Amino acid sequence: MTQLSEAREGTVTTAMARVAEREALDPETIRTEVAAGRMVIPANVGHHRLDPMGIGIAARVKINANIGNSPTSSSLGEEVDKLLLAQRWGADTVMDLSTGKKIEAIREAILAEATVPIGTVPIYEALERAGSPGELSAELLCAVIEDQARQGVDYMTIHAGVLLEHLPLCRDRVTGIVSRGGGLLARWMVEHSAENPLYEAFDDVLEICARYDVTISLGDGLRPGCIADASDAAQFAELDTLGELVQRCRAAGVQAMVEGPGHIPLDQLEMNVARQQTVCDGAPFYTLGPLVTDIAPGYDHITSAIGAAIVGWHGTSMLCYVTPKEHLGLPNAEDVKQGLIAYRIAAHAADLARGSTRAAAWDRELSEARFSFDWNRQFDLSLDPDTARAMHDETLADDYFKTAEFCAMCGPKYCPMHNFRNVDWDALTALADRRRRARA
Repeated sequence: MTQLSEAREGTVTTAMARVAEREALDPETIRTEVAAGRMVIPANVGHHRLDPMGIGIAARVKINANIGNSPTSSSLGEEVDKLLLAQRWGADTVMDLSTGKKIEAIREAILAEATVPIGTVPIYEALERAGSPGELSAELLCAVIEDQARQGVDYMTIHAGVLLEHLPLCRDRVTGIVSRGGGLLARWMVEHSAENPLYEAFDDVLEICARYDVTISLGDGLRPGCIADASDAAQFAELDTLGELVQRCRAAGVQAMVEGPGHIPLDQLEMNVARQQTVCDGAPFYTLGPLVTDIAPGYDHITSAIGAAIVGWHGTSMLCYVTPKEHLGLPNAEDVKQGLIAYRIAAHAADLARGSTRAAAWDRELSEARFSFDWNRQFDLSLDPDTARAMHDETLADDYFKTAEFCAMCGPKYCPMHNFRNVDWDALTALADRRRRARA
């Protein structure tokens, strides 16, 4: 029984109850959302350390962190360290995107430590086994999917929506196909003059995922890789196929979410979310960014967090973080932290815009600490207390200044909050009333 099939039968599972607790929602609300396909709980039956979480429009906006080695850099130990760092800084899920050697060993070590859901892209390991894109096959892809499911992977990106008929639509793109999985499958289809093997074998993929309750993350293999390619025919042709695959997943009792575009200008963000929600019947939307401009290599955690906050506001359920190294190299530990901080800001801003009382209460509590000049409380309530404290102490390090009614920006004479704190409001209100009456 998958979470989806249990929910349809009216059962509130242990995982649903835990999600309800974490979201401060009624368990029946969680069950209803899962049953409708508007929420997924990635929870492989074999991932025993998992603390279940939910991804969906009724829940707070979630964040995924990508880690994983490359053929040229990083080691097993470094990737486990990245996992622990991602969990420390608030990642709700982590994807292991390893593409070099020892993929299986790295994943095993990550799963042994992970309390958050772990995702993968099985075609990467399949390519390592095959040796070249042309040697991939439906049988090999399904074998890898089953091996990873047996190992405990909670959700997998399956690029089954890229069809042979979609490829000519990429002809005039500036950056072509930027998805690694989408690019590998496109090359295979061209070489073999045949349809996407993951689409052809999708029923077999569903059978495997149902057995282990692996959530399918329907990959956007034709996502736009630059602003010039945003919202084009190729992107939306694939999205229509993903809508079909969502229904096939639900019919098989398999949980499904849908991955979304990478580079979209501000004025097209709301439209993209609305179109996905319509075409995919409310399935949770999981976006990379989107990046709202292409001009800032080295700062794409910022360009993408801008887009992430807006699509989160309009209904995206999970944001895949982007680090400062996007487009430039393999992220290190500091890049992971910077990406997560940027995306926690974006997700929280989206939760505020969506009316979350918990998000608003957090903001208010920090603001009250700021106005009362309770510096230590302000640090403790911040996303990154160590950095906030270090920045304050750079110029005013003495303990005395942890209660001082000013900071190094304004000093004691110019601080507006200090100058406004001891106002006699009754007297001020009476004076204002007299002035209004006099003017009348």
